[in-house]
Amino acid sequence: MATELKSPPATSSKTSPFLQQGATAVDDVTRALPHALGPEKSLLSSMLQDPQEYIGVAIEEKLTKEHFYLPAHSTLYEFLIGLFEAGNEVELVSLVQRLLDRGLLDRVGGPAALTDLYTYAPSPGHFRHHLQHVKDKFVLRSIIQNSNEAIAQAYDAPDEVAGLLDSVEAKILAIREGSETNKAPTIKQSVEEVLEQFQALLAGERGAQGISTGFEQLDRMSSGLKPGEMFVIAARPSMGKTSLMMNIVEHVCIEQSKPSMVFSCEMSAFQLVQRLVFSRAKFAMSQLSRGYTPNKGDLQRIQRAAVETTASKLFIDDTPGISINELRAKARRKKRDEDIQFIAIDYLQLMKSRTKQAENSREREIAEISAGIKGLAKELGIPIIILAQLNRGPESRTGKSLGVPRMSDLRESGAIEQDADMVGLLYRTAYYAESAEEKEEEAGKAELVLAKNRNGETGHIPLTFIAELMRFETGPPAQESEG
Repeated sequence: MATELKSPPATSSKTSPFLQQGATAVDDVTRALPHALGPEKSLLSSMLQDPQEYIGVAIEEKLTKEHFYLPAHSTLYEFLIGLFEAGNEVELVSLVQRLLDRGLLDRVGGPAALTDLYTYAPSPGHFRHHLQHVKDKFVLRSIIQNSNEAIAQAYDAPDEVAGLLDSVEAKILAIREGSETNKAPTIKQSVEEVLEQFQALLAGERGAQGISTGFEQLDRMSSGLKPGEMFVIAARPSMGKTSLMMNIVEHVCIEQSKPSMVFSCEMSAFQLVQRLVFSRAKFAMSQLSRGYTPNKGDLQRIQRAAVETTASKLFIDDTPGISINELRAKARRKKRDEDIQFIAIDYLQLMKSRTKQAENSREREIAEISAGIKGLAKELGIPIIILAQLNRGPESRTGKSLGVPRMSDLRESGAIEQDADMVGLLYRTAYYAESAEEKEEEAGKAELVLAKNRNGETGHIPLTFIAELMRFETGPPAQESEG
């Protein structure tokens, strides 16, 4: 006689807390969680009868043991996957013996249950249809589970309402994207990805590296901006860190056509776009105040830059003092709706964290923001550049060290140093020149000190700053390189 496979316990609904006194409550009704036992049985039967075909399809479709409602089905599927990946043959007699040896035979229903699955014989053409049924029921169960958890936490009246909202939204979006079941790769998958990238690098494929910044030496030292990485660009005020960030944004979203998002806590969207268009057109706005009339060539460059910027997928949010929770929520939506590939944030110290712990400690607040941004980069699988302010340390130095920044100059630096994958310290020597001659000699010279690079070399990257265009270019100024 076949062993009966029992379903998990059903859930029961509770009387609504919103019922007023005297209202009649509906009697408690026991309801089972959404499930599809027939399709589950069909999937397993197909896999047992033709493992090479159907276990392979299940793996490709990222079906996991969590998708199965019945514990016996979940256990059997996990065991079949293990056999398949180890290259072992899947047939009834040896399968029963292997399950018996592992002490799992009773958990899958015994020999009779396995025989029943073998003889179930579903139509092969219905496999993907049944697989989608099983996935859909898993999504419904996930929604119910996360909603119940959210309701319980909401009734507990947590102090961190913004944090709870962020957590709930993240879980719901994770269900939509299927990331809860797919985010932990096996060691085999990770090794395969490493070898694929190695082969691509050997073949000289630029795409094997991260997103190009448009600055050759920075790209060479960093191998580009890679998914999940946080790149901190820090400087004293008026060094041009926003200009450098927007030069990189321009290269990513216009030259490489990658959807990008900028969060600007300091400048308006209008100001950023104005900078981008005229910098790209290589037209100095300051000329207009001196009575200069743009010629035909100027107008054509401005028009072309405007058209290219309009055609790009650049999204700007200029909410002042945005909180880390709000920023993460907006970034998740843009990733879902527009598949953004890159984020830039200007700048860290102008952001807020609304938690109770952060209220009385600026260092704690910065630590929460920094950790939140790094977590967002990993969650979305995209690189994030964030600007940061340095303290007055560079001004306090003397001699040749005057103005030269160090990583310890980062305000509330501990957490930022720890979370960042790369830290670039930007400075311009002309800013600290003590005489007119020295200022003229140092004009245009800039340097990005790559002080931390988790996956590559560190060092000094010479740049040229064209002040009237608010634009950085690769390498030192022309007059210096010619000398």
